[in-house]
Amino acid sequence: MSMQAAAPVTAHPAAAPAAARATGLSKVYGQGDTQVVALDSVSLEFGRGRFTAIMGPSGSGKSTLMHCMAGLDSVSAGSARIGDTELSSLNDRRLTQLRRDSVGFVFQAFNLLPTLTALENITLPMDIAGRKPDRQWLDTVVATVGLAGRLHHRPSQLSGGQQQRVAVARAIASRPEIIFADEPTGNLDSRSGSEILAFLRDSVRELGQTVVMVTHDPVAAGYADRVVFLADGRIVDELPRPTADTVLDRMRQFEAAARTS
Repeated sequence: MSMQAAAPVTAHPAAAPAAARATGLSKVYGQGDTQVVALDSVSLEFGRGRFTAIMGPSGSGKSTLMHCMAGLDSVSAGSARIGDTELSSLNDRRLTQLRRDSVGFVFQAFNLLPTLTALENITLPMDIAGRKPDRQWLDTVVATVGLAGRLHHRPSQLSGGQQQRVAVARAIASRPEIIFADEPTGNLDSRSGSEILAFLRDSVRELGQTVVMVTHDPVAAGYADRVVFLADGRIVDELPRPTADTVLDRMRQFEAAARTS
């Protein structure tokens, strides 16, 4: 099978009710000769209390899918929902409120405010919403990501890996309905990355958190409950109960098929 020529498929619905859902979702940039189809009629669900990894080659539409599902980018056709809320039905104010109250984000760019301390960056979404953090949960998050001794440092006083830990802690601390993570361990060493991934997995299994993670790393994908593979803006495969080895084997099959096509 060639990833380039594979027909679009619908990812199997997750066992739990959907925390987010795409139906016939398409995203097109440009017009005419410059038109680029980033997503081509994608349909899938992210079940509540599940950890899903999204994988595929560069340009496959992974990050575009995440941005559309999180309400960070508009869709050209189809539907993107968080819970029962259709994102295209929201005005800018309500969309901003939904992202603030119901969605956690972790991106490769840390997106920390330079004038705030690490702790202030972590609690910022809750401060904006006028909610007080759960101190016990906040302490658990801080201890897990190894920031106890750095809470009063500003981003410029932290290493890149420490800044990413702040970003992960910020996404988890408010206990959102769903977390979207784009390469959340990309700037961490292997040990720190493993700790973050294990914490994300445990937040799903023990606390009912929902996590959707874009990654290139088979080891990171192995922490998920399932992996969805994209190519050319389409879902081309799905792997339940992945391990690092099974993900790597599937990726090698795709690469071999592409070379012979």
